[in-house]
Amino acid sequence: MEKEEKKVVLDSGIEVKTVYGPQDFLGFDYKEKLGEPGQYPYTRGIQPNMYRGKLWTMRQYAGFGTARETNARFRYLLEQGQMGLSVAFDLPTQIGYDSDHELARGEVGKVGVAVDSLLDMEELFAGIPLDKVSTSMTINAPAAVLLAMYIAVAKKQGIDPQNLSGTIQNDILKEYVARGTYIFPPEPSMRIITDIFAFCKKEVPKWNTISISGYHIREAGSTAVQELAFTLANGIAYVEAAIKAGLTVDEFAPRLSFFFNAHLNFFEEIAKFRAARRIWAKIMKERFGAQNPKSLLLRFHTQTAGCTLTAQQPKVNLLRVAFQALMAVLGGTQSLHTNSYDEALCLPTDESALLALRTQQVIAYEIGVTDTVDPLGGSYYLESLTDALEEKVWEYLQKIDDMGGAVESVKNGFMRREIEKSSYEYQRAIEKGEKTVIGVNRFVIEEEPPRDLLRVNPEIEKVQREKLQKLRANRDNERVEKTLERIREVAQSKDNLIYPILEAVEAYATLGEICGALREVFGEYHQD
Repeated sequence: MEKEEKKVVLDSGIEVKTVYGPQDFLGFDYKEKLGEPGQYPYTRGIQPNMYRGKLWTMRQYAGFGTARETNARFRYLLEQGQMGLSVAFDLPTQIGYDSDHELARGEVGKVGVAVDSLLDMEELFAGIPLDKVSTSMTINAPAAVLLAMYIAVAKKQGIDPQNLSGTIQNDILKEYVARGTYIFPPEPSMRIITDIFAFCKKEVPKWNTISISGYHIREAGSTAVQELAFTLANGIAYVEAAIKAGLTVDEFAPRLSFFFNAHLNFFEEIAKFRAARRIWAKIMKERFGAQNPKSLLLRFHTQTAGCTLTAQQPKVNLLRVAFQALMAVLGGTQSLHTNSYDEALCLPTDESALLALRTQQVIAYEIGVTDTVDPLGGSYYLESLTDALEEKVWEYLQKIDDMGGAVESVKNGFMRREIEKSSYEYQRAIEKGEKTVIGVNRFVIEEEPPRDLLRVNPEIEKVQREKLQKLRANRDNERVEKTLERIREVAQSKDNLIYPILEAVEAYATLGEICGALREVFGEYHQD
């Protein structure tokens, strides 16, 4: 007698059948559901030949301590074959405070690099020609200031901003629901974002103006369906805001990019990436009437799921990361960061960062998964799962539309409550043993305390404070004050804010001073 089967239901609520076959393909329309790679609806990828023509960009997220230390890590990773840079900023930088602000105490250089002024940015990219490398910066509320600093460094290197390529995250809506590094209320935050769209269209045309991020929504505890639905809803809000600000959709849409999480369920994650491309293409074509084919493309960066890494048996994380990276590649990512195995314990060491990069290189060059486009396309299970995910995402998008859009669903707490509920259920399943985490609730072993962990030198805060004192003593403070006053004036008008911010940066106004001027006009946002 056969044993009774265990029922399998994904975190997204999709029930998985024991086996899939032709009966699951009845009425399946190849052109409507898949199409050829590089063609609408882009389910199979945004390029006809995908990785046969160009591999994804291997872009490891790095930053700690001072600009000088992070510059050394950047150079090391580039020497080891990394293709692009990805900057992690410390928390004070992320919320617009200088290293000598009282709220920065104890946090300077801890989870990323401290950048207070153009002086730090110059050291961060010293010896790295910015027209030869693309740079991604994980910065949101003060994104305009950090972008201005990057442009100013390029100009000092003699590089025309028209030749710069890279990305700023610049996705404030997910900060209100998942990450918390917001400064201003939603309305002025959206205004700054659309100012960046307009500025870059004219001045930095190769720059990706936003990376609409589901990664942090997933890290906060959402399901795969929620990650996709809330990210795409936020994307719709940015497009609507830019159109309302006077831009036409094809003027800015080709520079929109996305950022997703590669979590643990192998097929669900691959299906998620494929569904994302199909849904976004449909939104841009049917809802916004985009005419430029590039406006329909969902280009995305992927990071393996930091929240799935464990402090217990940390080298098992190498396996988790390798599988997650494989999911991202099979899902058609354009750029990838692989986490280091020790990240549940500390910032990555040189050795663990190198192993994380080598993981991508093994996938790219040794195991044959890049030989053909969308190699799992046509799988009965994968196509059924892609359809099921898409259906659930559309249900969420309709619900958010009915509330008045993503900004309203941020204000009324809908997204945050949904994520909190899923996060609670996920953790409860682990604690009840319904979900297995190796080393945590199964296959537990006695372990020695970890050694050789990277610790940030606490003296860094003192170094940054002294550097700021010296900067303020030696710069033209009258010029700085004039540029800050200009920012206040423009913030109260409808003119583009990025131009006066660039002038202030070039006068060596600090991040905290510029954000302070904007705080005076826009106020601060506080959650209930």
